[in-house]
Amino acid sequence: MFLEYILLFNLLSGIIVFCSTRKHLLLSLLSLEYMMLSVFLSLFLVVFNYGYSLSLTLLFLVFTVCEGALGLSVLVNLVRSQGNDYLLGTSVLSW
Repeated sequence: MFLEYILLFNLLSGIIVFCSTRKHLLLSLLSLEYMMLSVFLSLFLVVFNYGYSLSLTLLFLVFTVCEGALGLSVLVNLVRSQGNDYLLGTSVLSW
């Protein structure tokens, strides 16, 4: 029971950091990965406790890696076009 509270606290702290970081894109991506790690650990505990197949966790990890690669490609595109990763100086029309 204590482990579930720790994982819930980790998820909520990741959400708070994601909502409060509006300056750098890299910090936003790191908080998203932190939230995905917390959700993965929760999913793994549920699957392991109930004796289900672990293929669901593998599928979740595949989608998490795809999300991370897409975020890094957006970050690289932003740094190449503008020279920094500040979100306040960007415009959607410049992408």
